[in-house]
Amino acid sequence: MAEHSTYTGDDKPLDGLLSNAPKRAILVGVDMPGMDWQMLESLDELEQLATTAGIQCMDRLTQNLERAHPATLLGSGKVKELAELANFHNCDAVIFDLELTPGQHRNLERELEMQVLDRTALILIIFGQRARTREGRLQVELAQVEYDLPRIARLWGHLSRQRGGTQQRGEGEQQIEVDRRLLRRQKERLIEDLDQVRAQRQLHRERRQHTGPPVIALVGYTNAGKSTLLNRLASGTHSMVENKLFATLDPTTRRVRLAGGQEVLLTDTVGFVQRLPTILVAAFRATLEEVAEADLLIHVVDASHPHVHHQIAAVEQVLEEIGAGGLPIVVALNKIDRLPSDMPLLLGGLAATLPKVQISAAQGTGIDALLRCVSEALTSQFVALDVLIPYEHGELVAQFHQFGTIESEEYEEGGTHLRGYMPCNHSGPFMAFQLPASRGIVQV
Repeated sequence: MAEHSTYTGDDKPLDGLLSNAPKRAILVGVDMPGMDWQMLESLDELEQLATTAGIQCMDRLTQNLERAHPATLLGSGKVKELAELANFHNCDAVIFDLELTPGQHRNLERELEMQVLDRTALILIIFGQRARTREGRLQVELAQVEYDLPRIARLWGHLSRQRGGTQQRGEGEQQIEVDRRLLRRQKERLIEDLDQVRAQRQLHRERRQHTGPPVIALVGYTNAGKSTLLNRLASGTHSMVENKLFATLDPTTRRVRLAGGQEVLLTDTVGFVQRLPTILVAAFRATLEEVAEADLLIHVVDASHPHVHHQIAAVEQVLEEIGAGGLPIVVALNKIDRLPSDMPLLLGGLAATLPKVQISAAQGTGIDALLRCVSEALTSQFVALDVLIPYEHGELVAQFHQFGTIESEEYEEGGTHLRGYMPCNHSGPFMAFQLPASRGIVQV
């Protein structure tokens, strides 16, 4: 019986996920009352996701429904039509643009006699392909185990059909329980490993809060141009840039100097999409906490995208989910070189109330203005200082240059006279040298 197990103690869910990725697929969209997205727009994005995963999209099938069919989502006639369409195009999979229930998943694979993926499974495949670091792979594996647990019966049956085995009901049920226990143990180990990663990240964050420069996180819809902007701002860096969704998965951090000479840490994070699966948000908690604990966010927006407003709303929703909704935000309206010069860009919702800069990260347009805007946004959170630093404390002057924003610097008989702003976590050593006329200045 052991040879029919879907999982063993040495199995790696991520490896299995990638090895089972299909080559040719039919995309399936469903329009039902209450959906808060446009079906055709979402199908366009699903095709981009599939292409990113290396899957060739051969055709599409759509259906308007009053309610989902509990067994197969689609009606029986539509399922038959889907099977014929997939066979005509010689496909090895169909991909649904929403999350299927475990029962629907199982029934559809039985009816269609081929692999069935939903939106969540497709994103998991992409994340598995893009994960490079140990942390990234752990997070994807945890999400895959979470996804597989309620679907273990389908997985075991699918593997048995691949091997040509015909199992009796009793044996199959016993093996499913074995596999379910193995998956749960795998989940426990992954959570333990990720908790260690999370603890290490927390130590780094605490150390950085006391001794490091401010942290700015680049956030935005996937393929909005975050990595291109990181490369532009941090000269000499070469983060991966591709015209694909989720080109960057593992976060990248670089040092950048702002317009006033202040040093900051700039972090490029995973891109968001509409309906980012909950299991991915949960699995990537350790990474997404970097966003939630940043000092400032730069929301990179693809201003040329036809559905830019929907993308902005999707990002704002995810930021709320991870506890970053209240952070200071600067909006970088990217790819303006692709917009007609006379075309106004009117934003709604939260983005309409935030500081905005129009840029082209690829061409370098508007970068200086963005740096000034970021510097002003950070300065508004800093402590205003007017200090006279004795010459024997030159290390404090160096710290002011490294972490603060300097408005004026003069060399006087008693030391170096500095006016400017400093992050709260670095202001303590300077308070002893505040000039009397500026004592009582508080955070602005």
